Order: sequence, then structure tokens, then C-alpha cells
Amino acid sequence: MIIKQLIYLDALAREKHFRRAAEACNISQPTLSTAIAQLEEELGVLIVERGRQFKGLTKEGEVVVAHARRILAESDLLKQSIAELRQGVSGRLRLGAIPTALPMVAHITGPFSARFPEVSLTVLSLTSQEIQSRIDNFELDVGLTYLDNEPLERVVSKPIYQESYVLLMREDSAMAARSEVTWEEAAKLKLCLLTSDMQNRRIIDGIFRSVGQMPVPTMETNSIFNLCSHAGLLGISSIVSRQLLEFFGIPLGTRALPLVQPDAQRTIGLIVADRQPIAPLARNLLMVAEPVRNAGIPRTLAAQ
Repeated sequence: MIIKQLIYLDALAREKHFRRAAEACNISQPTLSTAIAQLEEELGVLIVERGRQFKGLTKEGEVVVAHARRILAESDLLKQSIAELRQGVSGRLRLGAIPTALPMVAHITGPFSARFPEVSLTVLSLTSQEIQSRIDNFELDVGLTYLDNEPLERVVSKPIYQESYVLLMREDSAMAARSEVTWEEAAKLKLCLLTSDMQNRRIIDGIFRSVGQMPVPTMETNSIFNLCSHAGLLGISSIVSRQLLEFFGIPLGTRALPLVQPDAQRTIGLIVADRQPIAPLARNLLMVAEPVRNAGIPRTLAAQ
């Protein structure tokens, strides 16, 4: 068994297509197929369901892939640790962030890049469930996600800021002159909310349930940009994070009113796999990242 065989198998499990997996590894398809066949022969099991096209992994294959990813992660950790000793921190760091936290990523990556200019970063927009899954499967180094709402497993975390919520609506709406809006009042409006695969939506639904409400949104989207733009439609209101408006500003022609009763907040922070030792790139990002105090409180909400 050689590392390249495991790399090829990981690519096939990820791409679910022989040609795409070969292209991802910069090799020919016959080379990839031969390497996996050799791995199967050495282990004495079928890893891939046989057919003219990729049909999936066998049960034994799923076990082999899980171990392969662990071995590849350990190999990468070894390389990072040696490189750190010889030439300082370098390499590529993969960070996944929930959509509502994307405006805050620069607060983390900026200081890190200034401290470690030899590190390249890849930032992906992912749901909280995708972040957990990709960290478990060694496909992400660090996640930026909710820490205190849905359970996190097998991770080490560091709080970064508190997310809070406002109601965004057209400035000529009936409630726009108000200084604040209760969650119970907001439930009676025509709302644009994120889709239910987003933890932000599940949080908002939970807050509504806490005040005895269960509104059905008029519009759903998985884009934070659409969430803001639809608040510009007459009769539609969106619930967005204060942090989003602090970064992008309040859209022209709209007003943002704090949501109260309750004054809900959720903690967002960094997570890395709880494996010792922690990979150097992830460890250094945790070290450099500082909590953002009073993050995302727009200077002009109802007072504009």
C-alpha cells in the first residue's frame, strides 16, 4: 500500500466518477483504476462496486476510505509539522464558514495572513452540518459556525462573536418609524427567511416558537444577499444578522429595527478537529484569532 493509492481512492470517493477523480489527481483514468485494483488485491476486498460507471463503494470500501482519509490527514500533519520546524508556517488552510458569518471572516483571515504570509487560504460558504461533516472527513481544517445552538462533536472551539438579529424592511413600511419590533409582531408579517437547511433559519424558528408563534415565510432563500434585497420589496420583511448589515451597510431605501422580547443572541466561533496534536495551520489560526467585541452592531439602525 502506498500513499498515492489512498490519494486516488479519496479522490474517487469524493468525485464519484472515475474520469473526474483522475483529472483531480492529474493522472490518466487507467492509472487510477489500476492503482485501486492493486489496493483491492493487497487488502483482499472489493472497494468499488464494479460496473462501466462508478456505482458506489462497497461496505468494505467505505471502511477503507475512512481509514485512508485518516492516514492522509496524518501524513499531511507530519509534513506541516516538519515544515513548521524548518521554514516556519506555510501551506494551504481550508476554512468553511456558515453564510451569515461570511462578513466576519476577514476579521480572522486578515490578521492571520499578516502574521503568516506564506499560508494560502481557501474560504468556503457551507452549512453548519457540512462544516461538521467535512471536518470529520478531513476535508476542512477550520470551521466558523454556531457554538451554542445545535450540538458539535469531536471539535475544539473558540468563541469569536455574538450574532444578534434585526428586522429589515422598506423605509415606507407601516412599522418603519418604530424604534424596535418584538418577535411576536414580526411573526405576523410577510417574511423572507433563509431555507431550513441553514442553522440560522432553525434558530429563528426556535425563537418564534419560544413566543408561541410559527410563521410560514412568504419567501425562502439560501443566499444572504437575496435575503437583504427582498426586504426592498413593499410588504416583505427579512430577518438578518446585525453583523451582516455592519459589514455591507443597510440597503438603500430600507430600515433595520432591533428585534426584542427576547433579545436573542447566538455564539459564533472557530472549530477544529479534536485530534492531538492539532494541525499546525489550524493551531496557529486559533492562536491568532481574537474575539470581536460588540461585533456587528450597526451604528445607525432605527436612529437613522
